[in-house]
Amino acid sequence: MKRIVTIQDISCVGKCSLTVALPIISAMGIETSVLPTAVLSTHTMFRGFTFRDLTGDIAPIVEHWKREKFGFDAIYTGYLGSFEQLELVSRLIDDFKTPENVAFIDPVMADNGKLYPGFTPEFAKAMTRLCSKADVIVPNLTEASFMLDVPYVASGYDEAYVRDILTKLAALGPRCAVLTGVSLEPGKTGIMGFDRGSREFFQYSHRKVNVSFHGTGDLFSSTAVGGLMRGLSLLDALTLAADFTVDCIEATMKNPDHVNYAVEFEPQIPSLIDRMRALGLK
Repeated sequence: MKRIVTIQDISCVGKCSLTVALPIISAMGIETSVLPTAVLSTHTMFRGFTFRDLTGDIAPIVEHWKREKFGFDAIYTGYLGSFEQLELVSRLIDDFKTPENVAFIDPVMADNGKLYPGFTPEFAKAMTRLCSKADVIVPNLTEASFMLDVPYVASGYDEAYVRDILTKLAALGPRCAVLTGVSLEPGKTGIMGFDRGSREFFQYSHRKVNVSFHGTGDLFSSTAVGGLMRGLSLLDALTLAADFTVDCIEATMKNPDHVNYAVEFEPQIPSLIDRMRALGLK
């Protein structure tokens, strides 16, 4: 059985970060080890949430893993909340990266043209150093703009613009750069990527759902990592992740009793398994 380690925070109530990554990746048949960076009473959509920083626990946990000689088939990072955490995760990648495993970095820090509260342009620059060690990075257009220090373009861009952004992201060092939330035609959105080794671009578009839920980025990235670990190509893993995320959003909207703080992915896990079987994964 493949084993991944995912490094991000955990919210006691709310569906994002580890409370998404752990069930999704486990359901895909992969052992999921976790390295929590913080514990929150709820995710940040709620007011007055409690927050306990676990930065001080990261290095001792990693040292124990090294003594036990653990290995991981993938290292998957999500929300990282400080410069110190970026540095600690960078060291973890140095310690556990091999030619065979995959470092998958989702540089969670911004959306819709703005950085999330607590983040700065300096943090975005520091994130580029972490991304340089990745095999795959999956920023959205906002995150890419901050990492590259270029103006954010919300709409009206063309494929040449996206290719230019991807080329610049790949020049930071990752093997593959993938942009999420790329809309090149009305009613469609999706991903576009660039493989630095082969110099090839790839893309996938699907129907656009005009609604936003907390944690859907985590759902997408977790499914993509799971797909890679089950042997799918990067494009097939991203396609699986995009389609499953849309399915979960649409299923949530059809439920009149859905909660407004997260997508209801749990009832859709059987459909994810069905999609994997259709792709020849048992």
